[in-house]
Amino acid sequence: MLSQQELSDRFEIQDLVYRYAELIDSKQFEALRDVFSEDVHVDYSAFGGVVGNLEETLAFLHAAVTAELFPKTQHLNANIQVTVDGDTATGRVMCFNPMHMALPDGTSHTFFLGLWYLDEYRRTAQGWRICRREEEKSWVFNTPDFMTFQDD
Repeated sequence: MLSQQELSDRFEIQDLVYRYAELIDSKQFEALRDVFSEDVHVDYSAFGGVVGNLEETLAFLHAAVTAELFPKTQHLNANIQVTVDGDTATGRVMCFNPMHMALPDGTSHTFFLGLWYLDEYRRTAQGWRICRREEEKSWVFNTPDFMTFQDD
C-alpha cells in the first residue's frame, strides 16, 4: 500500500509531466525553468534534436519549435510509470505527438510521432523537477520526405 507521501509524490510528478507538455505546445519555453532542474540533461537526439543542458535545450526549442514552423502541436502523455525512491524518482512516459508543420510553399503537413520519455526526477526546495529526460523513438507516421527521422 502506498503512503500519503508516495501518493502525493506520484501526483506531483504526473502534474510535472503534464505541465511540460502544456508548455511545449503553447511555446512557453522559458517557463520550462520551473519544470527542469538547473542541472538538467536533456537528450532529444532520437528525433534529430539537441543533447544538452538547460540553456542548450531552451535555445534549441526557441529555434526549432517556432510557432511559424509548427503552429500546432500536441504532446499527449499517458502510461506514466513512476518509481519513487525518497527524494528521487525515475519514470517512463508514453507520448503521442501530432505535429502540424507549415511548409515553405504555403501548404501544411501533419505527421505523428510515437515516443517514450525516459525520465529522472528530483525533489527540490521548489518541488519535483525533471533532472534528466531522454526521448526514445517508438515510431513515426507521415513525416515529410526531408525529415531525418523517417520510419525505419
